Amino acid sequence: MIKRLLEPALLASLRRFPVVGLVGARQVGKTTLARVVARRVGRAAYLDLERPSDAARLTDPELYLERLADRLVIIDEIQRRPELFPVLRSLIDARRRNGRFLVLGSASPDLARQASESLAGRIVYHELAPFTLNEVATAERESRMTLWNRGGFPGSFLAASNSRSFEWREAFIETHLQRDLPALGVRIPAAALRRFWEMLAHFHGQLWNASKIAASLGVTAPTAKHYLDTLQDTFMVRVLAPFAANIKKRLVKSPKVYLRDSGLLHALLRIGTVEDLLGHPIAGASWEGWVIEQALAADGKRSGAYFYRTAAGAEIDLVLERSRGRRLAFEIKLASAPTPSRGLWSGLADLNPSAAYVLYPGKERYPLGRGVEALPVSMLDDVLHD
Repeated sequence: MIKRLLEPALLASLRRFPVVGLVGARQVGKTTLARVVARRVGRAAYLDLERPSDAARLTDPELYLERLADRLVIIDEIQRRPELFPVLRSLIDARRRNGRFLVLGSASPDLARQASESLAGRIVYHELAPFTLNEVATAERESRMTLWNRGGFPGSFLAASNSRSFEWREAFIETHLQRDLPALGVRIPAAALRRFWEMLAHFHGQLWNASKIAASLGVTAPTAKHYLDTLQDTFMVRVLAPFAANIKKRLVKSPKVYLRDSGLLHALLRIGTVEDLLGHPIAGASWEGWVIEQALAADGKRSGAYFYRTAAGAEIDLVLERSRGRRLAFEIKLASAPTPSRGLWSGLADLNPSAAYVLYPGKERYPLGRGVEALPVSMLDDVLHD
């Protein structure tokens, strides 16, 4: 069992809110984490809405759930029954108590909106990401490279071999397209979305250009944007917004697009091993996206996340905007001896961040000059939680 770093935050939220939502991609470990939380809490009831027997118990949900008013009720796959949200609200208003419900769900375009409308002021959300470097509890190069290559989905990372891991990811992609998305109400042909997903893999880490991608697929730009939104809503894609600084510079306005799990990226590109990955042209962009996910998971939503780029060539891979005007800047390098780029120096002069780092796959933290430090990815917590 790998301990998930989100567990303490979930338990704390259950002490403060009547309803806690746990969202994330399918197969990311939500159910396992919920069962761990249930054991910590003690008296808990678990309902999986994919099981006909559990779904049948909620034929009259108000009557059934009233009997469990003194327990934590965990409802898995809540997106299958969005009509439950008003029922939960009425039960909470009738008997207000924190820690009454823990609801689990894969995102659908309407899930957050429906819950927010029905449970405003009563619910807080947490997102469970795939395994992070901190969770696998090692900074050894071999394990770090395995996590980068296979990605953080438990079924992929914990597979007995690289070939088994690759098979798992291929099956996940097909299941997501053929079963999960239709179950969420998505009406896009699986073959079309697979082509779009593969194309995004080739454009991983680049600026979003809807017209170019749409022309390659033979669809309209709004259709391509709809495909992108679908993968973003289901936690497959991250759209990183450009930083809009109030300076007299011509700023890039298009977002950058990354596949959130590096293992799925590599499966879509048919990359099977670390050796194959290091020799592939996507290696640098893949490392950049993987490190961004590690940083944002470690940050825990304390910051707004952006990238910075100007027409003149200034560029910072990741900018974290924190409270009280504190700003952190990161350049990401797949190199054992990283050196800051000219674009980074220009970007730092524009933004004047509180601290700046070059993240790299090493073990030693050391200064690079002019307020910039080389920082191993494994030491991200040291600067994000200080």
